Amino acid sequence: MKIINIVITALLLAATSNVFAMDVELLIRRANRIFSPLPEAMPNSENDTAERIALGEKLFFEKRLSINDSQSCASCHRLKDGFAGVDNLPTSPGAKDELGNRNSPTVLNSGWQDSQFWDGRAEDLTEQAKGPILNPIEMGMPDEQSVVNKIKNIPEYQNAFSKAFPGSNTANNTTNNPAISYQNIAEAIAAFERTLITPSRFDDFLNGDSHALKEDELRGLKIFIKLDCKSCHDGILLGGETYEPLGKENPYENQEDQGIFLLTKDEDDRMFFKVAPLRNVALTAPYFHDGKISTLEQAVRKMAKLQLDETLSEQQVNDISSFLKALTDKNRERYIK
Repeated sequence: MKIINIVITALLLAATSNVFAMDVELLIRRANRIFSPLPEAMPNSENDTAERIALGEKLFFEKRLSINDSQSCASCHRLKDGFAGVDNLPTSPGAKDELGNRNSPTVLNSGWQDSQFWDGRAEDLTEQAKGPILNPIEMGMPDEQSVVNKIKNIPEYQNAFSKAFPGSNTANNTTNNPAISYQNIAEAIAAFERTLITPSRFDDFLNGDSHALKEDELRGLKIFIKLDCKSCHDGILLGGETYEPLGKENPYENQEDQGIFLLTKDEDDRMFFKVAPLRNVALTAPYFHDGKISTLEQAVRKMAKLQLDETLSEQQVNDISSFLKALTDKNRERYIK
């Protein structure tokens, strides 16, 4: 009898395991209709040579691009020591210690976004790179020529630009196609940023690994799909491609920043912001355009209420948060608190 019971138990466990495996396989197929694994290269990376990327990395960390040599791109978009392309502040201080009015978005995987900034005012990474250097609150340089003159007078950049942009003249910038130009500064920074690709366990899952996600992460993915979070957070980045009103079903408390309306003055654009991409979201707190939401769990709960008019249970919040943590760069997962 004991042997029979052992056999029956083994058969039941095997059957349960097979059903679970089938369920996961179905979920993988369904997820692939909504989301996409990270490609190997970002758009517009065809001309990103090793020399251009190396120059861009140097410029990304170059504080001399600011008015008082105190601020670089990396000051707000930190990449080292487990940081995920942000500084984890509600809003960031600039070269003169003035605070910006919006939360700094991550630069990780950002080349797959439809546009850049919370209001989409830059169409790509190159245009985005031009903005903060001249922003009076951020890096504070007065104009493009001042930036070019400053970089041109740093000897180490002469050879670096010549290698990164062959066919241009570096020596005195006397040709119509100088190597050291504001456009090329931005192009180089963008080339470096296009290397910031962060595959996660969720990519392994989308690529067919049925063991890539844990049980609570799988539950979170199912809830994420069922609640229709996917209607905005889909595609490669689970966001970053569309614009939605913050407070679609219930108004957001902070109405001071009216989003895209500030650019267009179109009444229909009030409180519209670019949908935030969710990759690495577990490491990019605080959240929303104003950085007023402190934790991932708070963000999940509030977004459900604001956008879907759903009041989530504690279990649902925890499961969705677990799934979102699985979107973290595999090299940075150990930094999740």
